Amino acid sequence: MDPASAKLIGAGLATMALAGVGVGIGNIFGSFVAASVRNPAAAPKVFANVLLGFALTEAIALFALVIAMLILFAF
Repeated sequence: MDPASAKLIGAGLATMALAGVGVGIGNIFGSFVAASVRNPAAAPKVFANVLLGFALTEAIALFALVIAMLILFAF
């Protein structure tokens, strides 16, 4: 296997984490919507935790993209 194709395969595998991030963000906001429909008074109190969960989940996507770019352009 030539090194150029190995780099492309590695970068593709690194970006597979984005699928998990999409599922995680969907779960976070889907659960928030379901909870806020059941108890609208608690929705503003929980929203800060929802945003924190979203930010941490999105950070995983950014790390995956950084790793993919490092594989493509630094090695």
